Amino acid sequence: MYKFILNKLFYGILVLLGVIFVIFALFNILPVDPARLTLGQRADVESVQAINKELGLDKPKYVQFALYLNDLSPIAIHYNDAASKEKYRYIKLFNVSKEKALVIKPPYLRRSYQTREDVLSILKRALPQTILLAFAAMLIASVTGIFLGVIAAVKQHSWFDNLAMSFSVLGISVPSYFSAIVLGYFFGIVLHKYTGLDQTGGLTVIDDYGNEVLAYKNLILPAIALGTRPIGIIFQLTRSAMLDVLSQDYIRTARAKGLSFGKILFKHALRNAMNPVVTTISGWFASLLAGAFFVEVIFDIKGLGYTAVDALQKFDFPVAMGTVLFTASVFIIMNFLADILYALLDPRIRIGK
Repeated sequence: MYKFILNKLFYGILVLLGVIFVIFALFNILPVDPARLTLGQRADVESVQAINKELGLDKPKYVQFALYLNDLSPIAIHYNDAASKEKYRYIKLFNVSKEKALVIKPPYLRRSYQTREDVLSILKRALPQTILLAFAAMLIASVTGIFLGVIAAVKQHSWFDNLAMSFSVLGISVPSYFSAIVLGYFFGIVLHKYTGLDQTGGLTVIDDYGNEVLAYKNLILPAIALGTRPIGIIFQLTRSAMLDVLSQDYIRTARAKGLSFGKILFKHALRNAMNPVVTTISGWFASLLAGAFFVEVIFDIKGLGYTAVDALQKFDFPVAMGTVLFTASVFIIMNFLADILYALLDPRIRIGK
């Protein structure tokens, strides 16, 4: 078990390093001057040079990449002074030289070019709304997709099976942003007086007492729009897995022993059919964090996606890089947990290898 976990962690770290390299390379080949973005186009030469020195932009690209890795790493080497300690919020382990020390710290994603605010603080402020939206969309998709998939497998080739399959293909084919536009227009604008739903407004509103509270009704349309595609995927996967399991010998044996249909369906068939579905759900949850970008913009939800798009429009690269790195980290963590859960659910897998 420990060997299995260590192997998965090792491959996850390698993938993350590859993502960091690609992101750094892409954002550093663009013809944009971060110093000018920070100070404005009329800044004097001395100020621009000072900002370039502060950001490390006066060094070769490979040195800049090494410094960026050092900022992201939880175990790093930094100057042992009050300014660095306040900047990186580290805990010193021991000195490696007169000026530098080996430290433990949270990943430092640097500061916004526009507001000079710490990127990690920006992500912390935007993350709850994205997580809430992704969780609601995944909950709708999982419950609906599994429920319809089980019924379609039990009633194979019936009118319900054919109709559900047609709608699932349609749902998979339609991009989330298109679903968001259609749902927002019809239910948030055309039928607003009947549904009471809005196309825009965000997930938080200010109440009569000046407190920020959740507006749950504003979660309905974006969650459905974001969950449309995974509903179709989960439905088809559940249906296929159930049909395969229901044709197995041990299911026929259970029927021959006189077990009730419900017990066979839920205790034996559904549990074994859930292995690929669980993997898909975990992967899609991570995908929804990334796929929420345009849905958040359409419904004016101030989450990670909205923050990333706004940062790209303003060429605020540290914020954009931070959101992409966070999304990639979520993918890696979710895939890691899915591998562990998949192995635990399936007794045929020897996770000790």
